Amino acid sequence: MKRSKINEAIKEMEQMIRQCGIYMPPFCGFTPDEWKDKGAEYDEIRDNMLGWDISDCGLGRFDEVGFALVTLRNGNLKVEKYQKPYAEKLMYVKEGQKAPMHFHWYKMEDIINRGGGNILIRVYNAAKDEQMSDTDVTICSDGRSYTVKPGTQVKLMPGESITICPHMYHDFETEKGTGPVLLGEVSMCNDDENDNRFYEPIGRFSRIEEDETPYRLLCNEYYTV
Repeated sequence: MKRSKINEAIKEMEQMIRQCGIYMPPFCGFTPDEWKDKGAEYDEIRDNMLGWDISDCGLGRFDEVGFALVTLRNGNLKVEKYQKPYAEKLMYVKEGQKAPMHFHWYKMEDIINRGGGNILIRVYNAAKDEQMSDTDVTICSDGRSYTVKPGTQVKLMPGESITICPHMYHDFETEKGTGPVLLGEVSMCNDDENDNRFYEPIGRFSRIEEDETPYRLLCNEYYTV
């Protein structure tokens, strides 16, 4: 993925965040040069990979599969001093983009439409063999519980949310014609290395083609400066 594409995606997401009236923590605005001067007092950000993450899922088709996100807070189950049991993210999904189908073995999360267009979240229960089950799916959304057929796309308009339980397969995409969406995620501690089961194998971090200077460091780049 080209650095220029990554820079563009971050700037687009920053603009959307401003449009939605959300204020970001200071570290989200640090430049690469500013990170060079940040000492051990910022190790929680480095060690827990807080900050920007632009992923094309290793497929090289970011405008189709992938999205921009920023992790604002998170714990680290492997490090005692970071035993924060919760996490929070913002995600920016452009029209035409899609997140791949996956579930989490342990994490429960709420996905919230924070502003923009509508988001469509397709849901399945995971069977014991980790395939997609043909059983009805129980949906919990803003205090309401109901069931839907497997493969149903649940629509979230701005302000609405859905609870994603462990072993619930889900993907998401914007509703065509409604515009890009800013999503929030409030969850149990996030562990991307061990708690994602993608239905089809994908990559985590993309190889970057350095065609221009980085605008912001990504969450896996702090120790490279």
